[in-house]
Amino acid sequence: MRTERAGAAGDVRRPAVAGQFYPGDPAALARDVDRYLAAAPAPELGGEVVALVSPHAGYMYSGAVAAHGYACVAGAAYDAVVVVAPSHRVAFRGSSVYARGAYETPLGLVPVDAELAAAILDPDAGIVDEPRVHVNEHSLEVQIPFLQRALGAFRIVPIMMGDQSAPAVRALGERIARAVAGAGDRKVLLVASTDLSHYHDQQTAKGLDARVLEAIGAFDPDRLVRLLASGDCEACGGGPTAAVMVAARKLGATEARVLRYATSGDVTGDTGQVVGYVSAVLVRPAAEAGEAPGGSNESSARAARPGGALRPDERRALLELARSSIAAALGEKVSAGVPICSAVLDEKRGAFVTLHRHGRLRGCIGYVRAVKSLRETVAEMAVQAALHDPRFSPLSKDELPEVDIEISVLSPLEEVADVSTIEVGTHGLVVQDGARSGLLLPQVAVEQGWDRETFLDHTCLKAGLPAASWKRKGVVIMAFTAEVFGERDAAEDG
Repeated sequence: MRTERAGAAGDVRRPAVAGQFYPGDPAALARDVDRYLAAAPAPELGGEVVALVSPHAGYMYSGAVAAHGYACVAGAAYDAVVVVAPSHRVAFRGSSVYARGAYETPLGLVPVDAELAAAILDPDAGIVDEPRVHVNEHSLEVQIPFLQRALGAFRIVPIMMGDQSAPAVRALGERIARAVAGAGDRKVLLVASTDLSHYHDQQTAKGLDARVLEAIGAFDPDRLVRLLASGDCEACGGGPTAAVMVAARKLGATEARVLRYATSGDVTGDTGQVVGYVSAVLVRPAAEAGEAPGGSNESSARAARPGGALRPDERRALLELARSSIAAALGEKVSAGVPICSAVLDEKRGAFVTLHRHGRLRGCIGYVRAVKSLRETVAEMAVQAALHDPRFSPLSKDELPEVDIEISVLSPLEEVADVSTIEVGTHGLVVQDGARSGLLLPQVAVEQGWDRETFLDHTCLKAGLPAASWKRKGVVIMAFTAEVFGERDAAEDG
């Protein structure tokens, strides 16, 4: 695989642990990493990898565990990788971004993405450019050879965390999410570097580590920070892991999966004093986070409405559920409504929740595929649209009364063999090319006044592809219909 070896300007951070934590000879290093990757099965994830959690011990101890995460992105095209790692050697407050130049390993130079690094820097939040912190640290360096062999050419933003408090975690995670969301069509991978408990016997280590694995698997960074602060578990990179979880959630990831757990005792046979290792992946559902740029809340009157799919009382129930879910997430007391009996609402359906405030888009996130019941999907996506759409700041309590809620209930996806069958105003689109995919709801084309080809072009752009990519062989086009309704419609129906 190709690694960029030239073009990095400024300071080069030289390898500090080559020949110690991993082979210093390029051929031996490539051979070892490739062997680990080949032995790690890549599971079916059903979505796009937003982030990895990976160990940082010597490869002979943790390389096989790390490979399980990197195998999930092997061969994928990422423009940049943000790696967040703990500082073992230098104590400092806040986080340090290596903001220019390049990181070097025996496999070559990886240029720093200076533009993305600059967007993450925030001295007021303690996120600073302090290269000295990086000089002798191993926890970030050991991730890079795996990235080089799995991805080939990419740029990097190396970040070391000194302060792993809850405010520092939240500040860094939100800053990363904002910077990545502002990077346009560029595809960015996040990596958190952590080991787990240190130097307990095997049984004790597994008990401590199980709490970390549960917090990661539940996609709950706040729980992880609380457990670490209370001493109920150990993870030297707990702060980086939680910060990456915060960022990944804001960037649309909805599922966390622990891929592999092991200890050093599983390798050496010495179970008296072990170190724990975990590999995990944070996934955004395929073609999630469709958007409806601009427009008004009256788009539902113009979008496709398959006849008889939902009764008026079912629509009202979903809209009330969406609003109450947002209110509860904002800390308001919500009285439990009387749930209506409806087999339709209990079916697994894909759906998007769109928020408008004063006629302007305020958030839109959803599941394009049927992964949960319609009730669960609407409740979850309403909160995601209100608090975790990376294009917007979280909705406040004061804004909620001014928000209009719109729900789009989706039909199953069908692959399009002939684009002339796509009907503007009836069909929503998904364009997929390998790991890249983009979705636009049917009302978007109507609101923007697009014809069929323009709609296809913009769906390609949403996927991070050139506009006319839908004409290219191998690019998959899928269509769906949507029953779209909002609170104004429910009032009229009532």
